[in-house]
Amino acid sequence: MYDIAIIGAGTAGASAAIFAAKAGKKTIVIDSDKSMTKRAWIRNHYGIEDITGPELIETGKKQAESFGAEIVKDTAVNVTKTDNGLRVETENNQYEAKHVILATGALATLAEKIGVNMKAGTEPRIKTVVDVDAAGKTNIDGIWAAGTVAGVSVHTIITAGDGAKVAINVISELNGERYVDHDVLKS
Repeated sequence: MYDIAIIGAGTAGASAAIFAAKAGKKTIVIDSDKSMTKRAWIRNHYGIEDITGPELIETGKKQAESFGAEIVKDTAVNVTKTDNGLRVETENNQYEAKHVILATGALATLAEKIGVNMKAGTEPRIKTVVDVDAAGKTNIDGIWAAGTVAGVSVHTIITAGDGAKVAINVISELNGERYVDHDVLKS
């Protein structure tokens, strides 16, 4: 069983995976490889002059893997409650986790199918989003959402930060106390 299953490896999902895996949580990312960021050319990230969407996505996935996250290419089709947590069913397999983070970008069909509360989106071409609280929690215990599917702006710098924020909140809940990730330069 995984501590955290993340559905989507775009900027929000991969950043959530980086923080979760770095915190020592057994983390899996299920990625359909359909991120809207794969079509982007990013020129407005602080500290990065230019990067293509595909380069950014691959860098994020590599970072998550470097901390121990497992990334599988598959499409999640359902999430159901189990006696021990949640089961993520994909087209080819199934995975059990204590918590699930939905980071499916502009795609809200899975969220709608599993019964999380939805609300109207505010971004152009984003009709509905998951209704989450400030921590990223949905109305279903153990299911969280981050990034565009949770109503955060489609701008990657913001959704990456949102994925990290939601992961920190999930880690804090798993640990039973507030978790802080802050590395310090060695002198």
